[in-house]
Amino acid sequence: MFEAWTKPELLKRWWTPPSFGITFVSCEADVRTGGTYRFVFSHPAAEEPMAFFGRYLEVTPHSRIVWTNEEGEEGPVTTVTFEERGGKTLLVLSELYPSKEALDEAIASGSSGTGAAPEQFALLDEVLVTLVRP
Repeated sequence: MFEAWTKPELLKRWWTPPSFGITFVSCEADVRTGGTYRFVFSHPAAEEPMAFFGRYLEVTPHSRIVWTNEEGEEGPVTTVTFEERGGKTLLVLSELYPSKEALDEAIASGSSGTGAAPEQFALLDEVLVTLVRP
């Protein structure tokens, strides 16, 4: 599971839900505490590619990743944790917004991730099946 969140070649396979019509132009991720990421996407309705970027505040291999979302003034800090339970992985994802207004704005714009999550996680499941080693 951790590899699917930290290796650009795997991130590119599940991060962009097809129903959103966006595709990766580039995916750079130096996933370590103090490292950075930059994801650039294209969309047929956009004249210019869109970039999302930030810093990794904490990376604990196989258990926790915390990163900033700096594409906007009031971007959230995202935390994802992984916990092995009986041969399965419990994944918990949370976003901490700097204010209620920033959260409300993200929800209204659709950028909070809640709309994409079900499709993203279905794609992630498909990627994980290909990573299972006998």
